Amino acid sequence: MNTYKTHGTCSREILFDVEDNIIREVRFVGGCNGNTQGVAALIKGYDIDEAIARLKGIDCAGRGTSCPDQLARALEEYKKQSA
Repeated sequence: MNTYKTHGTCSREILFDVEDNIIREVRFVGGCNGNTQGVAALIKGYDIDEAIARLKGIDCAGRGTSCPDQLARALEEYKKQSA
């Protein structure tokens, strides 16, 4: 399981697992429980690049980021480390 410390959101960190470039599991620690559970359930089974394209840049209340955007950033960081 990979861990990403979030920045600028109510969630504190994201735990995620990727296998063969496919997202297998996502869990948010903190944040709006229903929304983060929904994002996690919807993104499960997605290719990492598709998930990044769909989630990157989503803004929450003018913060310049959001929990979905932070997940995209976590996946980008994971890709860089895995290359």
